[in-house]
Amino acid sequence: MSMSITAQELHDQMENNRETIILDVRATSAYLEWHIDHQNANLINIQTSKLKASGPEVFTEIPRDKEIVCVCAHGNASEEAADILNEHGYHAVSLRNGMSAWSEFYYPTSVVSTDDFELIQVIRPAKGCLSYVLVSGDDAIVVDPGRHTDIYMDIAAKHSVQIREVLDTHCHADHISGGSALASRVGANYWIAASEMGEGRINFHSLEDGLRIPFGTSKLDVIAIPTPGHTPGSTSFLVNDQYLLSGDTVFVSGLGRPDLGGKAREWAALLYDTVRTKLNQIDDQVLILPAHYSGSDEVTQQGYVGARLGEIRATNHLLQGVSEDEFTDSVAGNLGLTPPNYTTIVHVNRGELFPSDEEATELEIGPNRCAVKHLVG
Repeated sequence: MSMSITAQELHDQMENNRETIILDVRATSAYLEWHIDHQNANLINIQTSKLKASGPEVFTEIPRDKEIVCVCAHGNASEEAADILNEHGYHAVSLRNGMSAWSEFYYPTSVVSTDDFELIQVIRPAKGCLSYVLVSGDDAIVVDPGRHTDIYMDIAAKHSVQIREVLDTHCHADHISGGSALASRVGANYWIAASEMGEGRINFHSLEDGLRIPFGTSKLDVIAIPTPGHTPGSTSFLVNDQYLLSGDTVFVSGLGRPDLGGKAREWAALLYDTVRTKLNQIDDQVLILPAHYSGSDEVTQQGYVGARLGEIRATNHLLQGVSEDEFTDSVAGNLGLTPPNYTTIVHVNRGELFPSDEEATELEIGPNRCAVKHLVG
């Protein structure tokens, strides 16, 4: 029986600058669509059936002198692959529960920390999802939480704070929100734009333009700014005029796709207006902190995902004053594949469907596809 490591242990190994050989034994199509991404990961894709049929020695890209982490969808095929490798003199372990476990792994990193304020980014690397915990005094605000709410409870407990407000920038389509569940769990208010919820049955407070949410002992406040385009009710949050939690409106390497409601050109026009009337009014020095990222190349040396708005403007020609027609044609005309299961996930996030934990895990399998990354110039 092969040894196994957890998603946390794999992450820690890669974060500690240890080169990690990952042998993904899934079908090539599944691997190309979605795989572990880290700057210290050396990826190999060979199926277990091929290792069994030909012997691992045939595949010279598999090193004999380094530990090999075998990965599959749920951990079964990778255990078999690790056993085969170990029987032939390699040193191999299996990622316990495979990509299913990696999909549900989160870790926190501090973006900024002062005497009376800390902004924590919670990274879910398999999904490219980003959420936030704002801490001040005895209070905390959580923005765009994932459905695994223990991570936010743990952060609050570590900082000895109470979660007072939970905010979603929009109705997410690539993952199940933990906003309502977390708010209910801690007795907090749950906020989202009313237009995002349709006929859903979730209790919420409606975000309005200019809503200010002061908290803690600091002088910070959170200002809600409607930024429609990815969805009509998308809302960004400006924190102390220094940090914009931008949801899926603007990313480090692109803008939010406008087509998931079936109105690509109409919503692209909304996004153009958001760029022209909202983003253009924000100072270049404001740090953009989005709800998603596209790859490990977007992680800064400080360990978080984000960039100054001026840097993003300089690399994205659609933020540089192009015409509405050019903007709309570019955004609406090159969208690529949609997020897996997105219509079902939207119904879940509106309180119209109630999947079991096992069903929720399956719904979330796969990458996020919320960005139009080709917009980077």
